Amino acid sequence: MAGGVRLYRDPRMVAILFMGFASGLPLALTGSTLAIWMRQGGVSLATIGLFALVGLAYNLKFLWAPLIDRVPLPWLGARLGRRRSWTLALQGLLALAILALGANDPVEAPVATALSAVLVAFLSASQDVVIDAFRVELLEGPEQGPGASATQIGYRIGMVASGAGALYLSELAGWQAAYWAMAALLLPAMVAVWLTPEPRAGLYDPPAAGGFAAWLRGAFLDPLLDFARRSRWLAILAFVVLYKLGDALAGVMSSAFYVDMGFTRIEIANVSKVFGVLATIVGVILGGAAVYRLGVLRGLLVCGVLQMLSNLLFALQAVVGHSVPMLMVTIGVENLAGGMGSAAFVAYLSNLCTVAYTATQYALLSSLAAVARTTLAAAGGLLAEAAGWVTFFALSTLAAVPGLLLLLWLMRDPPAAPRRAP
Repeated sequence: MAGGVRLYRDPRMVAILFMGFASGLPLALTGSTLAIWMRQGGVSLATIGLFALVGLAYNLKFLWAPLIDRVPLPWLGARLGRRRSWTLALQGLLALAILALGANDPVEAPVATALSAVLVAFLSASQDVVIDAFRVELLEGPEQGPGASATQIGYRIGMVASGAGALYLSELAGWQAAYWAMAALLLPAMVAVWLTPEPRAGLYDPPAAGGFAAWLRGAFLDPLLDFARRSRWLAILAFVVLYKLGDALAGVMSSAFYVDMGFTRIEIANVSKVFGVLATIVGVILGGAAVYRLGVLRGLLVCGVLQMLSNLLFALQAVVGHSVPMLMVTIGVENLAGGMGSAAFVAYLSNLCTVAYTATQYALLSSLAAVARTTLAAAGGLLAEAAGWVTFFALSTLAAVPGLLLLLWLMRDPPAAPRRAP
């Protein structure tokens, strides 16, 4: 036990925590925080919903992930190493993109704001690819568990900073100052990366003449073919897309909903961005325990049902209106259930991967899972405007039903576990 505690004081773990922070920081800046800025400026719900599409990079990152994973950067790669050079280059560009996003006004310059947000999301998704590889290569096998915990802690702290922190700063100094402060918060992560030795994994050698086709097949095609050989793989992929749909549909519009209910930025920051994140962390722990006790599929079902029912509290909040105690109940229960569902879902995705292709297959599956948060949930604003908040949240509850029905069908005759070697 003492050795495990000492491991968290290892400089590598500290660096991983900072990298997790840098990974969690940008998400709210193009999501919930930006939605509050837009709604308070009078932007329509339909437009806010469509802004979810700026996160498409999280869906598509698997397309360029093999390039980041295998190709060294010119000049910088030779001096800093492949992982450090990619991480520092992407973080520097990400800081500049956040500065550009803060310099725009989503009311007066919606197109420029959208383009800046797309750039932030693209660089953020690319950073996630290299940070995941960096962490895995930096640690030995028994250290991967604590490393994953350090990443998640840093990620949640980053989300608090760009959620509650940005809202507090915007109240004191305005939105531009808040976004510029968020860009500056990437500097400690860059210092941590600079001070961290390059992993011992060797640099990738560009393919020799005639070898590019083999590299391309190994990087892109073989992982897909391996997954497609298992039974009911199309149903599995459909389930990956649908499981978090109801949760995502409510989540995309929640910030605009808080504004319409009359909650101030400080109230939203205190309840949603601080208390809510703590509830999510507790939910992640409970979800992991549920999977351990019930198994992955039964754990998915229990957590999924709770996740679905928690959306009904938003409908009740719409009836009650502005009530901070009710908001604490709504956000506390919803984030607790959402954290449980996320923990079970990550365990399921991890179990779907063949060891030889873990990185690529996980990138593909997590990209598909993000479809619910971006493409499918983008119409949430139009639906909320047409139906009203009570009906909208009732419909978001029903949106979780197809995924749960598909899960029940998969549980009747579970597909065989993936092969542990190619």
